[in-house]
Amino acid sequence: MDRLSGLTAFVRAADLGSFVAAGRVLGLSASAVGKAVTNLERELGVRLLQRSTRSIRLTEEGRLFHERCRRILDDLDDAEASLAQAVAMPRGRLRVSVPIVSYHLLLPVLPEFVRRYPEVELDLDFNDRIVDLIDEEIDVAIRSGILPDSRLMTRALRPFQLLLCAAPAYLDEHGTPECPRDLDGHHAVRFRFPNSRKLQEWPIELPSGGPEPHIKTVLNCNNMEALRGAVLSGLGIGCMPDFLARSPLSEGRLRTVLDAYLDAPGQFHILWPSNRHLSPKVRVFVDFLSERLFADRCESVPAMEAAR
Repeated sequence: MDRLSGLTAFVRAADLGSFVAAGRVLGLSASAVGKAVTNLERELGVRLLQRSTRSIRLTEEGRLFHERCRRILDDLDDAEASLAQAVAMPRGRLRVSVPIVSYHLLLPVLPEFVRRYPEVELDLDFNDRIVDLIDEEIDVAIRSGILPDSRLMTRALRPFQLLLCAAPAYLDEHGTPECPRDLDGHHAVRFRFPNSRKLQEWPIELPSGGPEPHIKTVLNCNNMEALRGAVLSGLGIGCMPDFLARSPLSEGRLRTVLDAYLDAPGQFHILWPSNRHLSPKVRVFVDFLSERLFADRCESVPAMEAAR
């Protein structure tokens, strides 16, 4: 037996006053319990129990050792009980890194998650910076674009579309483009990626061999919410995801242009470190978003494979 088994045999025998009773509780023979205690005494170099044909009793050294061992085994039982409870009921702080614009998708469904799992504390970090989940101890992240880190697992979130939008006042003044060439002379409000600082390309299908339209960039920014605000104010045409434009489109404060020329599918992914043992709080969060936000069919795959 290992040392822990020897300690358990010793404590049970001392508690119950016999090897037979201890063996009955531990599911062992009396001789196996006695042998475990003898091996423990040999390893420690001290006698723990005085034996007679009718009973056993603790030596002075055994009494001191028994008190310490009892506390150790009690602590171990408490630790095992806490772990079992944590597995059964997800709990603790869950650190989630998400793009700023994604609150339009997340906030409507998070109250239900909180009701389901009241012991989980959501710690949401809204930013467009690419974070290192492992180095920065992030539990879950939502990101779009290329996912190069093979240390991560990923699932596909709901697809979205990019739209070209402008305020009615801007279109009334500058005209509504009917084809890509009509963009010549128009003003653009452009999104700048926070990490690369490159400007987002508009996903327009241009006629083969034709010249690209000359569009003047009047403002660029690294925040999609700010881009939408600039477009709403009439500064120019901007490219934004459909879920961000939905409300002002329905209210008539924005209009889409060149819908027939856009090739603009987009995809968010949820990522988490590929640990062998997925913590309960991460598991239920990933499953919840899979249920509420993911595409109909999605599988967990390494992030590098998802980027192919």
